[in-house]
Amino acid sequence: MANADIGLIGLAVMGENLILNMESKGFTVACFNRTVSKVDDFINGRAKGKNIIGCHSVAQMAQSLKRPRKVMLMVKAGKAVDDFIDLVLPVLEDGDIIIDGGNSHFPDTIRRTQYVESKGKLFIGTGVSGGEEGALLGPSIMPGGSPAAWQHVKPIFQKIAAKTDKGEPCCDWVGENGAGHFVKMVHNGIEYGDMQMICETYQLMKYGLGQSNEEMHQVFAEWNRGELDSYLIEITRDILGYKDADGKYVVDLILDTAGQKGTGKWTVVAALDTGQPLTLIGEAVFARCLSALKEERVAASKALKGPKPSFSGDKKKMIDDLRQALYASKIISYAQGYQLMRAAAGEYKWNLNYGGVALMWRGGCIIRSAFLGKIKEAFDRDPNLSNLLLDPFFKEAVEKAQDSWRRVIIAAVQMGIPTPALSTALAFYDGYRSQRLPANLLQAQRDYFGAHTYERVDKPRGEFFHTNWTGRGGETAASTYVV
Repeated sequence: MANADIGLIGLAVMGENLILNMESKGFTVACFNRTVSKVDDFINGRAKGKNIIGCHSVAQMAQSLKRPRKVMLMVKAGKAVDDFIDLVLPVLEDGDIIIDGGNSHFPDTIRRTQYVESKGKLFIGTGVSGGEEGALLGPSIMPGGSPAAWQHVKPIFQKIAAKTDKGEPCCDWVGENGAGHFVKMVHNGIEYGDMQMICETYQLMKYGLGQSNEEMHQVFAEWNRGELDSYLIEITRDILGYKDADGKYVVDLILDTAGQKGTGKWTVVAALDTGQPLTLIGEAVFARCLSALKEERVAASKALKGPKPSFSGDKKKMIDDLRQALYASKIISYAQGYQLMRAAAGEYKWNLNYGGVALMWRGGCIIRSAFLGKIKEAFDRDPNLSNLLLDPFFKEAVEKAQDSWRRVIIAAVQMGIPTPALSTALAFYDGYRSQRLPANLLQAQRDYFGAHTYERVDKPRGEFFHTNWTGRGGETAASTYVV
């Protein structure tokens, strides 16, 4: 009997938790896993006594679903998604819906939407953020794909999603084909940036100011009550105060090499492809790469000289400067992320709702923060806002923090403590507000060695010129290209 509202394939922790979330909101869920014993274990374990139907084949799952059938894949990104799409398509009818809820790369989602639609079915590629706890209690959900599918999954997705303080669901339609997974990718990139900036602030406190874990725990607790109120500041507070059974701080026992799943890298590659200066997230990804060179760094620490960190100023004032530098840099990171989304929307013909994206990130996800409400307000004021820095609220916030921000970077340089994300944020700000950058000299260099031509300040844009700099070159110019 077809009575399940949705089917879900993939019983790893995210899949199981999403199923339990859906069931707790009144939906009947059919589930399937390639290793069928996992289905039985789940049905006899966490799903016992609940409105969850265990299926031993995709055909059995299809038979148990209400029309139009909705099948959600929570499997590893990559080939597994394509394999399951091909497994599921034959048991579906025209108008049925396949949903990919994994961390898929957005070009794959563009391709899959086209493929599934060519078979008469509908496709959704959705970002799901919040980790295992979010999946169970309410994640941030970012769906894109076949617009006709949205009305059928909207009641389920918006009911299981996290809610803002005002009760708004942290889920709305993002846009066509790969838009949902693109927005999730940018979310993950911003997450990389936020984490790196917090880590740099921690390192300045610990090695620059000589603060104890307990002192830093108190600072982050205080910051979480102000404009930096966010999930990542909150968990940093908790981590810094956490001791093991022996009374040792766990954070001090953890090896300082970081891994990455690739979404941060994808974000930076997308920025390079669209010509957007996503400098902060780029530095955050490279900082992880540098951290992974642990053995080389240990050897280099013995061979390469630099200043020994010491601070003789007012520590309390420096901690407040750090708070403001972190806040200003965070604004830069989001401004860059939104620049990237705007560029991609133009390239891929997506009609993105930028304020709506901020609302989706207000709850459930890793970068959730009070700050995102201000981004929504900025786009409510001006939906065509070209850069967050030009919004009155953010412009004033950065101006207010600017002196503190500069003092922090100066102190970090003098103490020899690396702050790649905080520093590049300030460099971007100074670059963005510069009426004139030295790219005129760069264009002259390119024209000198490659005859690449240049535009002139005293001529209309779009006219290109070439100079025979040495008298030995010809008048023939290479083709003009503008990145």
